[in-house]
Amino acid sequence: MWVAMIHNPPALPGILQSIAPVLDHYGYLAVGGFVCLEDFGVPVPGETVLIGAALYAGAGRLNVVLVGLIGILAAIIGDNIGYVIGRLVGREVIIRWGKYVFLNEERVAKAELFFKRQGGKIVVVARFIEGLRQANGIVAGLTEMPWIRFLFFNTIGATLWVGLWVGVGYSSGSHIQTIYNFVDKSALLVLIVACVAILGLIIFMKHRRRVRSKTDPVSDPNPSDPNPSDPNPSDPNPSDLSK
Repeated sequence: MWVAMIHNPPALPGILQSIAPVLDHYGYLAVGGFVCLEDFGVPVPGETVLIGAALYAGAGRLNVVLVGLIGILAAIIGDNIGYVIGRLVGREVIIRWGKYVFLNEERVAKAELFFKRQGGKIVVVARFIEGLRQANGIVAGLTEMPWIRFLFFNTIGATLWVGLWVGVGYSSGSHIQTIYNFVDKSALLVLIVACVAILGLIIFMKHRRRVRSKTDPVSDPNPSDPNPSDPNPSDPNPSDLSK
């Protein structure tokens, strides 16, 4: 307790100021609760609380190891709750209510197709993209990705994501304002680059399938017709005619 009294945290910039009272009163519980809720679609500032907690840890108010471990565990639990929702609720219900967050049937279908092809990679990458992070587990459950496979890649993504932001927050100190502004301004650019990369990958996959289809041997257009080399079963047997 005396450590918290001696080491006061630096002023939090921007939106981080709004979560300072939450961290002051709830500490580690706020980290676990907000990160977990955000990761299955609840609109709460989980990532923001994680960064703020790491900044507090850098000032001696919280333990950086505990912040990291709680953040990883909460992220894994939250995504697994989303996975269960996607697996049990089903496609129809998600489409019915998803329209209120612009998740229509066409978008769900495209997400399902892409997730089935690149599922493991997307589970890891989506952790760093706002919007995809919240829908990550739900889409994985909706596409019926094997749970063990999802858990494996989800754990990797959660560890990398928490490790990045806890490391940045803990070591930034008085530079948090500059770092926060940079991340805030570049978030849209990162999302655009990610979308372009995904689109390029889809185009490449379609082109590769088209090339493969051209190189495959041409099948018989009339597979139901009898083999021309075989005698026509409807013609009389020559031996019968001689009789």
